[in-house]
Amino acid sequence: MNQLFQEILWKNFAAVIDMLQNTIVICPDEIWRTERKIFYITYHTIIFLDYGFTTPVKDFYARLPYTIGDPDHLPSDAIDDIVPNEFYSKEELIAYTSIVREKGKKLIKQTPVEKFNERWINDDEVHLHDLCPSMVVQYNLLEILLYNFRHAQHHVGQLNLLLRQKANVATEWVSQSE
Repeated sequence: MNQLFQEILWKNFAAVIDMLQNTIVICPDEIWRTERKIFYITYHTIIFLDYGFTTPVKDFYARLPYTIGDPDHLPSDAIDDIVPNEFYSKEELIAYTSIVREKGKKLIKQTPVEKFNERWINDDEVHLHDLCPSMVVQYNLLEILLYNFRHAQHHVGQLNLLLRQKANVATEWVSQSE
């Protein structure tokens, strides 16, 4: 991996983060308040972007806190057991997305090339935040970044579908961003 690849990777990550942020911005307030699935997907996506951009993982902390919910008592619209501690506003999630964007940019563009081949998470960090899926514990930094990218893009697609169904709006495609 070289500087050109890092630049291309960042421009594409920035684009998906911009699209995520755009889904929050265009979501009508009434839909935001009533369609909790949109909120839960948005929060989930931001938390995992933040987590995946954290190295070492022991340094992760959620700026908008969550609780690991009891699987038998999760909110009906939750998409997993990561339950936000409160219903965060669109403005709070937009601000958090901006912070995560800068964190990702710094990680991708300033990490020495040799670090991308090193393991992303240490054994003593795997259960530290209850966010690490078992399938990624052996991933190196480049692998977790690509996994994180696909994860975010997947959820941006879900959000666009829900917004189209509920409010007949969707974000424009962002091909690259700075």
